[in-house]
Amino acid sequence: MRARFKLLISGVLLSVAAIMSAEPPADTMTGAFDEHIRTMQVNLRGDIFAPPVIVLGSDDVLTFSFDQLSDDRSYLRYRLVHCNADWQPSPMVESEYLNGFNEAVIDDFEFSRGTTVNYVNYRFTVPSGNMYPLISGNYLVQIYDENDPSKTLAQWRFMVSEQKVGIDAALTSRTDIDYNNAHQQLSIEVNTERLDDIDPFNDLKIMIQQNGRFDNEIALQHPLRMSGRTAVYDHLAPLIFEAGNEYRRFETVSLDYPGMRIESVQYLDPYYHANITTDMSRAKEAYLYDSTQNGRFKIREYDSDYADTNADYVVVHFTLDYPETPDLMIFIDGDLTNRRFDESSRMIFNNYTGRYEKAMLLKQGSYNYQYLAVPPGKNRGYTSHIEGDRYQTVNEYLIKVYARRPGARYDRLVGVSRIVSDR
Repeated sequence: MRARFKLLISGVLLSVAAIMSAEPPADTMTGAFDEHIRTMQVNLRGDIFAPPVIVLGSDDVLTFSFDQLSDDRSYLRYRLVHCNADWQPSPMVESEYLNGFNEAVIDDFEFSRGTTVNYVNYRFTVPSGNMYPLISGNYLVQIYDENDPSKTLAQWRFMVSEQKVGIDAALTSRTDIDYNNAHQQLSIEVNTERLDDIDPFNDLKIMIQQNGRFDNEIALQHPLRMSGRTAVYDHLAPLIFEAGNEYRRFETVSLDYPGMRIESVQYLDPYYHANITTDMSRAKEAYLYDSTQNGRFKIREYDSDYADTNADYVVVHFTLDYPETPDLMIFIDGDLTNRRFDESSRMIFNNYTGRYEKAMLLKQGSYNYQYLAVPPGKNRGYTSHIEGDRYQTVNEYLIKVYARRPGARYDRLVGVSRIVSDR
């Protein structure tokens, strides 16, 4: 009896020790960890609307670009990290997921011209001649200074897909919880005829994103039913999304006159400052259609054909007329904040003006954004408080299908598809 008691206590202590020693999840969100890195972008052959996905074995090329606020160039390199479906690094070693060396020099750069803020614009591509992904899945590309490889300056998420499954999806506002009101519901069918080695009911994982957001991304482990080799995901609670509202927009394409929704532009040494027209809550307003880019941005300067180096940096001032809400944090969401909930995107309540405010140093261009309310301690934003949820909203849904057999060491990405709701 004493031996069993000692064994039980020992087991409990070991479990507690394991929990206390467990490392927190790695930060694999797209973002910059150096304040001088700005305007991070990735596109597939110049298409800003395409998700960052290349097809394994194809001639697809992703172009990554960013600015470094500096008078001189830095000697930067990049590397790739293979991740599983949850975006945590997989156990695969570099030689298993990469052809070539896992470091490459970023030697494509240009200095800004005629700007008040000096910067260097860098770009590089994946795959490149000396670095080619061998397997499908999620990847991180990380940049670092060649003198300090241990310090990641910035990173992007991208994906390599096998495109071996057929994905059919439909979207409706007549959901299982309301009818043409505040939600949209997906139904998905995944044809797995080309995956002979996979049990579709148990070996697939479906991940779904709405408008590039990761905070409300959902995961499905099992289909509702099988129809031959087709997995059917329908009438499942996770497939119901808050509809949100159309993204807000502004433009800082000119420093000579105010652009779209810019109230004023002025130069206060050492920066230009642009004040966005005060935003109001839309939670109780009727739906109003607007053609937006669902959170994306495009660098533009009205008097230049090469905005990458001719566009200036402007301090953009956001103001939200909304009562102070201590039990909620309010963040600016969109590609302009890399979809992160941190101090760089959090609105602060100004007791003097009675409004939420935030200033950001942004490159001239056309931007989309929205306000998300996040309960303290959570990492999930809600549109209902400020933007409102309208079933007519045009949303993009990215559907990713991962496959993993029992005993396999990583999650294969076997298919990706994008669906856009109708007006």
